[in-house]
Amino acid sequence: MRRAFIALLSAGALLLAAPVAVAPPALATVKEAAPGTLKEAAAAKGRVFGTAAAQAHMGESAYASTLDREFNQLTPENEMKWDTTEPSRNSFNFGAADQIVGHAQAQGMKIRGHTLVWHNQLPGWAGGISSRDDLLSAMRNHIAKEAGHFAGKIAYWDVVNEAFQDGSGARRDSVFQRVIGDGYIEEAFRAARTADPAAKLCYNDYNIDGQNAKSNAVYAMVKDFRARGVPIDCVGLQAHLTLGNVPSDMQANMQRFADLGVDVHITELDIRMSTPADGSKLATQANDYKKVVSACLAVSRCTVITVWGITDKYSWIPDVFPGEGAALLFDDNYGKKPAYNASLEALGGTDPGDPGDPGDPGAVTCSYTRTAQWDTGFNGQVTVKAGSSRVSSWTAVLTMGSGQQISGLWNGTPSTSGNVVTVKPVGWNADLAPGASASFGFTVNAPGGNQAPPALTCSSP
Repeated sequence: MRRAFIALLSAGALLLAAPVAVAPPALATVKEAAPGTLKEAAAAKGRVFGTAAAQAHMGESAYASTLDREFNQLTPENEMKWDTTEPSRNSFNFGAADQIVGHAQAQGMKIRGHTLVWHNQLPGWAGGISSRDDLLSAMRNHIAKEAGHFAGKIAYWDVVNEAFQDGSGARRDSVFQRVIGDGYIEEAFRAARTADPAAKLCYNDYNIDGQNAKSNAVYAMVKDFRARGVPIDCVGLQAHLTLGNVPSDMQANMQRFADLGVDVHITELDIRMSTPADGSKLATQANDYKKVVSACLAVSRCTVITVWGITDKYSWIPDVFPGEGAALLFDDNYGKKPAYNASLEALGGTDPGDPGDPGDPGAVTCSYTRTAQWDTGFNGQVTVKAGSSRVSSWTAVLTMGSGQQISGLWNGTPSTSGNVVTVKPVGWNADLAPGASASFGFTVNAPGGNQAPPALTCSSP
């Protein structure tokens, strides 16, 4: 045995000494597939992509399957609000909330608790309290019982919701403000930390997406809380936006909050339009969603993006804003809208093109090429390409940079609103066979020297 072992060693030494040709590892040539869902693409960027959902719709298979496939964070729409959970004093009902939380846990989703203290959807008994000590006691008890009930299950709590007025940034005239005073927000955050020490505690509001009097007031409060050790971990920008009106300073606004040492969450994103929707509106909406997602990705502490609902079918907007809607990523039939594709692409993902998905047939993609450039302008070309199905028309939307203006355009029919140029076919180049493409060109005057390419989105009817 010893002689055989020595012989093997000798043979091994000869093998080691001989030159060996080694092929490059096959893995070096393999390109990893891009993520194919919102939650996968967001996770690859270190983010969470969530939605609000309602227990009442969970029995609808398309609703539940879309929720489970695309999102990894869930916000109960109404199941955790005060009038639902404590309809009469110290009598709590968590049945619907427990159900939706259980579904989220089974799917491995993070859960956003929404909301502990809000002036709306407040039971009459709470709104009628006139004694400071009594209301403070009732508020603390509500937080202790609700946040305590879900302790350890909630990733983020919207502790206080919508406490500031639009325009002036003054405190909202709520029963909490009138009876308890300025200190009620701090008291709520301290009570929430005691009840659920592991959850991140957030302040949440609308119309604070850009810098204005209201967001300045919230910023001052957060700065004060951080300086005095009041427990606050995050700020929620609701981002209920209108078509074409994403604040130009949204990223800068998020960054200034992040610089205070808190996380920034987009908590209730939807972008509404006058209905019915058409190709041009949907293309503009897609560009708007791309702007919001890109702004979040540019701020390291913007860790959560949540849309307020799965499908246009159940959106709150038409009930509150008659004549408006179509604000979400999926249409009434759960088809992926251009805004879905724009959001996915902004996150670095690619739609795998499931043939059974009603949002895929007839989809188009577009690309931009600069064909000439000089000191005060440039020429560009956009190519629109059909996917696996024929399309009968298409729309491209160019969002021009500061100081840029299109002075001429050929092979397309443009219309301009502010810095947004919507381009439709001229007729002969509208119909595209599967895989076919059409192009249009344009000249841009840029006397200010801004040579940046325009933002581009496209869609088909």
